[in-house]
Amino acid sequence: MSHYEGQIRVSDGARFAILASRWNPSIADALVDAARTTLHSNGIAVEAIDVIRVPGAWELPQATARVAEAGRHVALIVLGCVVRGETRHYEHVADGCAQGLMQVALQYRLPVLNGVLAVERHEDAVARAGGIHGNKGEEAALAAIEMADLWEQLA
Repeated sequence: MSHYEGQIRVSDGARFAILASRWNPSIADALVDAARTTLHSNGIAVEAIDVIRVPGAWELPQATARVAEAGRHVALIVLGCVVRGETRHYEHVADGCAQGLMQVALQYRLPVLNGVLAVERHEDAVARAGGIHGNKGEEAALAAIEMADLWEQLA
């Protein structure tokens, strides 16, 4: 019986994309910086990391699909932050974004890592963007490296 499991290793020529919203910039920027640093510290050249910014979380699945369709990347790391407000808008945006990202992953058979925070309060986002709960940008980048390696093994 074979056992397949992704490792934190990168194939020569592998390109990664980080897609991030500009909404909640202090949080999104912290997530992007951590993801970029993590990729680079794990052997991915700066030139092999593309960063694509969009207005908000609602636009992330659309941009992710476009990037996936181009076929130039081994994994896509998607980052952003949606904070609950006083209306149902939060549910529409957070749920639609997550569902859209999963649809892209399945349609293009490509690792799409969802690092879009959906939090109750801004303080919760701070805790997950370099605070007491670590940085979800770093976690998503590590998962992207591992998934890209697994995809290569399964090819």
